[in-house]
Amino acid sequence: MSARNRDDVPAGHRWLLVDRARLVLAADWLAVAVAVALPWSTSISAILIALWLVTVLPTLDAAAVRRELMSPAGGLPVLLWAIAVAGMLWAEVDWRERLEALRGLHKLLLIPLLLAHFRRSSNGRWVLLGFLASALAVLALSWSIYFIHPLNWMLQPIIHPTIAGVPVRDYVAQSGMFTMCVLGLLGWAVERWRAGRRDHALALLVLAAVFATNVLYVATGRTALVVLIVLIPLFGLQQFGWKGTVVACLIGCVVAGATWFSSHYMRVRIQAIAVDLQGYSVNRETSIGNRLDFYRNSIAFIVAAPVIGHGTGSIEAEFRKAQASDPALVPTKNPHNQIFVIAIQLGMLGAAVLLAMWIAHAALFCAPGLIAWLGLVVVLQNVAGSLFNSHIGDFMQGWLYVFGVGVLGGMMQHHPCAQAPGLGARSNGS
Repeated sequence: MSARNRDDVPAGHRWLLVDRARLVLAADWLAVAVAVALPWSTSISAILIALWLVTVLPTLDAAAVRRELMSPAGGLPVLLWAIAVAGMLWAEVDWRERLEALRGLHKLLLIPLLLAHFRRSSNGRWVLLGFLASALAVLALSWSIYFIHPLNWMLQPIIHPTIAGVPVRDYVAQSGMFTMCVLGLLGWAVERWRAGRRDHALALLVLAAVFATNVLYVATGRTALVVLIVLIPLFGLQQFGWKGTVVACLIGCVVAGATWFSSHYMRVRIQAIAVDLQGYSVNRETSIGNRLDFYRNSIAFIVAAPVIGHGTGSIEAEFRKAQASDPALVPTKNPHNQIFVIAIQLGMLGAAVLLAMWIAHAALFCAPGLIAWLGLVVVLQNVAGSLFNSHIGDFMQGWLYVFGVGVLGGMMQHHPCAQAPGLGARSNGS
């Protein structure tokens, strides 16, 4: 608030402005704390998210929230949640299952609040840097326990690593997080290079290579590979035009070929897909076999109730019904595809809103600049990953999407020219 506006406030009420300013700043740093905690702990992250919500709500005025709710980027996530609430009315399962299914979508309600808060805040870059610092700590620990095997045993009582090189969470979450870091660091390196800071750019490229090497040699998530295949050409297009796309594809092919011949681990991971597909008719109790069963039955469930679906929380019940005619089918609450998760419960109505939400969030970042590129990485990584997982319902991936879209989208609105400054740049306060 300007000095003139402060003078218009009665002296007895000015302490409210001070307290509000402190709450706004506290909300900024709680968001940083959430970004730091997400790669490590579910419980700590949940507590910090709740504290952020309690802190930020008294600082938001109704007009700011209404503005975000009336925009596609802020309104469509809330609309999807509202349809899921309505979907509980026609679900033929008990209320515990309905409420449990709805709980995975509660996080979408924070998107308009994050957009409103970081539209006015100039501290969004610290959230991004906090996440990067936390990912770097996971990276350092990952390489340490990968090369120094006794560390894996020593840290077992503290962080419970289950795979060498995966200190926390699981390899899917780790490879997805590291993939986001690779793509983000590449964009930051280009921004630094164009600013004339070649030393910074080279350092960022080396860091991106270290993250990428971990994904390709230590903990290879197959979904992360799909994300890289989709986004590397897009990176070339966004940064350098069509010629950049061609160069990015050529470099990607060279790296992929070199990795194929040098990484036995990645080769085994890729070859396992072909083996599972070939043996699907004989052995369905494999990762690929189960997913093919999930997809085949999910389509049948959607066809049976195409408009409004079977209701919120109905997925496992539908699989149990199908199991009566196919005993080999494994009942599940998660068919490993976000579109199927929504369409089974809420029909094509819900699926259309989900797709519209993704499109609206991608459109928010269709602009030049580093912040726009980081936003595209967040959105398209979630879209690509959701073809093989239910990322919005997952804790870490879902909250990364919500905070990524909310923080970066707010930063885009804070800098209306869309040519947002680099992470290390200082911006004017709101």
